[in-house]
Amino acid sequence: MSKFEAVEMMNTKLLPVKKAAYLLAAGALSLCAYTFHILHPDPVYDNLDTSVKPQDDFFSYANGGWLKRNPIPAAYSSWGIGNVVGEDIRQRLRKLNEDALNAHAAQGTATQKIGDFYYSGLDSAGIEKQGLAPVQPQLNAIEAAKDINGLLQAAAYLTTRGSRNFINAGVGQDDKNSSKMIVEMRQGGLGLPNRDYYFKTDARTTRIRNDYQNQYLPAMMQLSGLNREAAANAAGSVYKIEHFLADSNRKLEEMRDPYRNYNKMPVARLNQLTPLINWHTVFSNLELKGVDTVIVGQPEYYRAVNTALKTFSLADWKAYLRWKVLTANAQYLTQALNDENFRFTGTVLAGRKEQLPRWKRVLDTENSLMGELLGQLFVKEYFPAQTKQRYASMVENMRQAYSEHIQKLNWMSPATKQKALVKLNAIHPKVGYPDRWKDFSTLSISRASYAGNVIQARHWAYLNNAAKLGKPVEHWEWGMTPQTYNASYSPSNNEITLPAAQFMIPGVKDSEVDDAVVYGYAAASTIGHEITHGFDDQGRQYDAKGNLKGWWTAQDSAKFTARAQMLVNQFNNYVVLDSLHINGKATLGENIADLGGIAIGLTAFEKTAQYKAGKSINGLTPLQRFFLGYALGWLGQTRNESLANQILTDVHSPGFLRVNGPFMDTPEFYKAFNVKPGDKMYLAPDKRVIIW
Repeated sequence: MSKFEAVEMMNTKLLPVKKAAYLLAAGALSLCAYTFHILHPDPVYDNLDTSVKPQDDFFSYANGGWLKRNPIPAAYSSWGIGNVVGEDIRQRLRKLNEDALNAHAAQGTATQKIGDFYYSGLDSAGIEKQGLAPVQPQLNAIEAAKDINGLLQAAAYLTTRGSRNFINAGVGQDDKNSSKMIVEMRQGGLGLPNRDYYFKTDARTTRIRNDYQNQYLPAMMQLSGLNREAAANAAGSVYKIEHFLADSNRKLEEMRDPYRNYNKMPVARLNQLTPLINWHTVFSNLELKGVDTVIVGQPEYYRAVNTALKTFSLADWKAYLRWKVLTANAQYLTQALNDENFRFTGTVLAGRKEQLPRWKRVLDTENSLMGELLGQLFVKEYFPAQTKQRYASMVENMRQAYSEHIQKLNWMSPATKQKALVKLNAIHPKVGYPDRWKDFSTLSISRASYAGNVIQARHWAYLNNAAKLGKPVEHWEWGMTPQTYNASYSPSNNEITLPAAQFMIPGVKDSEVDDAVVYGYAAASTIGHEITHGFDDQGRQYDAKGNLKGWWTAQDSAKFTARAQMLVNQFNNYVVLDSLHINGKATLGENIADLGGIAIGLTAFEKTAQYKAGKSINGLTPLQRFFLGYALGWLGQTRNESLANQILTDVHSPGFLRVNGPFMDTPEFYKAFNVKPGDKMYLAPDKRVIIW
């Protein structure tokens, strides 16, 4: 997805205390000679499944005890450590919202906006009474279209209100001039998760596609007010257009080539690419001012849009745009629309058995739209300054360890090493929470309409993004909230963002977690992972200033590519669900980041007092606890439906392979757990991948 699309993921973590006596699997661990301490709760010991040999399936050994005790709840497609962190955060945010709800705060204050948004979302009777009224302006804009220009005007209007359609445009940093904000245009236009769902012929994908065409589409259209026959016709129109556009959408792995997806052109050339579309007019309707040059990620997609505009009828296009309004807003409208939308997106696609309670859904929506308002209150209460300092210092420890690795590489020339070190030292870390908060003073929220508040907030965010065009890059701005369980690397800013929630381990205070676990859980799987994104197959193509620019020698680039291909081959061989293989090329960046994070995290951990002392805790050596700490970060399990969706649409490998895969390439893992030839986790030395 494009850089200007804000995505906040709250996958979420719980660690119950294991009361039974600790039993070692036969031959699994070698006890350290030092005195070992009994620690409860212990965020790694308490999760073990010692019926599994760590040499055969380390993920199940490390996390299996917890997974057996914690089946996936009906309302979730997966359940793990991220979910439990999210549940904890939801409870804290619920209290903040309930306090705001009863505060009778002055108009325009953060408390008023939080309380009124929460009220509107809980007002189920009011939502039913309003019906489709909140989206009627968008539906009216569609119906007003008399020709192609009218359709383009309606599509632009929908875009500014958060109803995504065949126009996918926004403002982001120019990949080759990171100080400049420019209009970027990407492919899109689909209703199914990506192009593969329109063309793959396996039984699982075919079943989903048939449901989409024959049940979901017509049912939603009928619930929007069309009679049965009109709904069926509209559904057919939508699918015809989406299928046509899907054919010009690039595949998941193809979207990871930054040069191929960088096509900068003046608007005049874009108009030549799509003769039926006057982009000067479209950009004006998109509230984008003074656009003279754009970056078109996938030109073939917009050529297809141009063809589609003259191929399909006005009625077809009106049905298509109506569909985009419905799917963008269904969960905020009537219960009937919400239920059918969940049936397909929640159950058919993700395997969820029931919806979350309304208050949780409202909180998640509020968090995605105005999360920094909540974040300001969240960090005051739950993320003290000393915790922020612990992880800020850890970033610098990891930077130093990374520097040592670069200098010792035996495959990279001194010239490239020097530039790699310059880039490493230029990486800017954002830790915990922003030093400066976004200004929400112009966002208006009331108790009148839930969907109305959502559309208003989306329009506010859209205008906030559009206003950046032609202005200096706002490096202070965060793309995630402090209460988000996730982290990121920005190649254009050469920065890592590490929200406060990412460091939380449920049931344990941060001060009680030993360095071995923290260096695996936070330093390796998060900090080192994000830093390594600056040097993965994509990130390595950006320089220290965030510009897409070659800084490698040709020989070093070839050596990197050869090593990366070994990792592609390794992951291509992993089979998940029936005949579904991991897409090694699509997941390469994340797999490199995992492998690099582990290697760098180990080097940083080896400098700590705990590692040097070598004392065991609950029978686990410091090195063993490091690997268990890393595995803790991927604690979780996923329903088959959601797992299949992930394989087709996500650049991240499933959690169990993000543990077992890179560990098989890590020499210290073999030492820590006595892995030998014949063990399932054993990989011959010449097959092991070492990059950073």
